[in-house]
Amino acid sequence: MNNELKGGRRIDDWRPEDEKFWANGGKQTATRNLWISIPNLLLAFSVWVLWSVVVVRMPDAGFHFNKAQLSWLTALPALSGATLRIFYSFLVPIFGGRKFTTLATLSLLIPTIWMGFALQDPNTPFATFAIIALLCGFGGANFASSMSNISFFYPKSQQGTAMGLNAGLGNLGVSVMQFLVPAVIGVGIFGALGGDAQTTAKGTTMYLQNAGFVWVPLIIIAALAAWFGMNDLSSAKASFKDQSVIFGRQQNWIMCILYLATFGSFIGFSAAFPMLIKQSFPDVNPLKVAFLGPLVGALFRPFGGWLADKLGGAKVTLINYGVMALAVMAVMYFLKAGNFAGYFACFMVLFITTGIGNGSTFRMIPVIFRTFHERLGGADWQLNARKESAAVVGFTSAFAAYGGFFIPKMFGSGLGANGTFITLIVFYVICMVLTWWYYSRKGAEFPS
Repeated sequence: MNNELKGGRRIDDWRPEDEKFWANGGKQTATRNLWISIPNLLLAFSVWVLWSVVVVRMPDAGFHFNKAQLSWLTALPALSGATLRIFYSFLVPIFGGRKFTTLATLSLLIPTIWMGFALQDPNTPFATFAIIALLCGFGGANFASSMSNISFFYPKSQQGTAMGLNAGLGNLGVSVMQFLVPAVIGVGIFGALGGDAQTTAKGTTMYLQNAGFVWVPLIIIAALAAWFGMNDLSSAKASFKDQSVIFGRQQNWIMCILYLATFGSFIGFSAAFPMLIKQSFPDVNPLKVAFLGPLVGALFRPFGGWLADKLGGAKVTLINYGVMALAVMAVMYFLKAGNFAGYFACFMVLFITTGIGNGSTFRMIPVIFRTFHERLGGADWQLNARKESAAVVGFTSAFAAYGGFFIPKMFGSGLGANGTFITLIVFYVICMVLTWWYYSRKGAEFPS
């Protein structure tokens, strides 16, 4: 094992498919990068969806914004995060995983610190909060670069599990935020540095600014860990021109649609769930239960990747879409019946299936592009397959992140809850057909 693999920040020789190389230090290095990547990604997700909780308490803190404005604050991070993911998808091979992970994590300080100060003044204009909400999209964008980076470190046989762990435990940031923020805004944990408390109409005090400030020390610690503990892979280097070939690959666009159904649903439901509960069941406090949805979705994502490694990504994904459609039907039934227990339980099933599907669809991507390049041949077909699959992993995550914008907006549009749910059922059935035809049926072009 050379010195670079032992401790150097840049590794020039990386061959994860070589069993001897993998056993003699390769696995150890990959594992270290994975377990540093996870908390960085968790914090990114926490910042990305901060507004889903903050908007619920802003009226109590003296901010007089209407429902439409509060809805925009929830949706704007998803819009900017999805758009920025398109660019972040291609940056790891250009800058290196260690460097870009550090920079991407430090960028989260901008919206969190600004949010903390802005929330101390009830006269802060809506436009300021809208800008902060857009900057929270940095958190959503980080997912594309993080997943692209981790995909380079692992052999094909373990990519489903590794990316499932990175994404699944990273996705926990949604649930961690929805649990942590309600707890910290009730206590002056930063003393005089954190600003004055706000007094609600009920006479209680809270520190809504803590929703931003609480992440600052955690972000700094995670960024330092990335800088000193992660690696850049020379073999992962590629220009944007080299990676842009994926835009001409049909399988890239099909996987964008399939991942939109899983991750788009996960992040869209995560953002909309607190407000959906509040509007449909006014007697229920959404902040006490809403975090459970993203929690189970995130926890089941590694299981989806592991299951896909064992049974095949296409098979797991196909069955999963069917369960998702049935779960939505059940949610509609209990919503109409006014039964919160049934509604909540079926929504938990829906969140679980989004997590499993997130893991299984991402497992399909490296298999598909390995098969594609193996058929093309050439001396560097394995390296080309890894570079393209990494770019596709990032780009599909960018495409799917728009679900975090459109699903909440659909619920708030003329479609309403029922119209949105029916639209989603139709979409899940379309994804079942695409999965079966291209990847699952006997004689499929790219069995995965």
